[in-house]
Amino acid sequence: MTLQLSSPTPDVGSFPFVAAEQPSFPPAGLVQSMQRRIAATGLDLSGLTVLTEAATGAYSVTPVIAALAGAGHVHAVARPSRHGSVAAAHAAVEALAHAAGIAERIELAESVPDALLPEVDIVTNSGHLRPIGPALIERLPAKAVIGLMFEAWEFRPTDIDLPCCRDRGIRIVGVNERHPAIDVFSFLGPLCARMLSDAGVLPAGGPVAVLCDNDFGPYLFDGLTRSGFNVSLYGGAADLPARGWNAVVVALRPTAAPRIDADGALHLAKVAPGARIVQFWGDIDRVALATARLAAHPRRAPPTGHMGILLDALGPEPIVRLQTGGLKAAEWVWRGGAVAPGGFAELL
Repeated sequence: MTLQLSSPTPDVGSFPFVAAEQPSFPPAGLVQSMQRRIAATGLDLSGLTVLTEAATGAYSVTPVIAALAGAGHVHAVARPSRHGSVAAAHAAVEALAHAAGIAERIELAESVPDALLPEVDIVTNSGHLRPIGPALIERLPAKAVIGLMFEAWEFRPTDIDLPCCRDRGIRIVGVNERHPAIDVFSFLGPLCARMLSDAGVLPAGGPVAVLCDNDFGPYLFDGLTRSGFNVSLYGGAADLPARGWNAVVVALRPTAAPRIDADGALHLAKVAPGARIVQFWGDIDRVALATARLAAHPRRAPPTGHMGILLDALGPEPIVRLQTGGLKAAEWVWRGGAVAPGGFAELL
């Protein structure tokens, strides 16, 4: 199906993929942001044990949010990554935890402590814990839940062994990112505008096509229009007509095959020659794209199934909202709350 909306031509008068070194943010401001979001969502982890990651930059907030929300025990695992070393991740979490006054309630580790698993209530689907396979799942208590930290329809099968969870009765919980107390989707448009800017695409440079077959579409269209871009929205590459496109944003839900394959690249070359191809979400056959003489941004391809830019390109606030919301959704299901449309939680 073709989704097509067009925004008016802006009145001219009137983020590259995340780098290895993560930005740092003032701890006091982060603590205040976390406290506001905990209050807004009513997150209460009193008496619960949480297994999550220790990470750098804005992603250092996750274990601290859990501890601030009253979790009895928080275990934060760090692994070496292109975002920083284990020592850097531990130091980031420790500094933030001290600023929040809850450092003694977070245990930092370099691997998942096997002896702890039978006591864990909530596991977050965080990068330093993925993939979450049978070795972890089979040792969790039956009531444990795994929080996705994104909406259920965005689930990536490579993250979690779904059949093993089904066999054990372990619930996988997505978070409604559009809940008023969380409101992460409102950052999608500004995030895409940042990515276009990083790619050298300016509002006055010409029309921008957004290829989107999922719920991101209206938010990208609205946010880019508000940023001054002349935007048209289509359901896929095959729907794109010939026009003087300045850029084509790919925001297509990932599948087993690239969303822009060799045929898609040839079509883009035909209808949008010279356009910058911006990979917001959805995998691209970059060899085929280069063969078609089209340039992709970011220059470094994101991991399969992942976004081409992370939310912290806009600062820590969207990360605080997302992580708090993900923990709230997991807590809601763990405590037996009803899962209903418009609520915090979504079951996979």
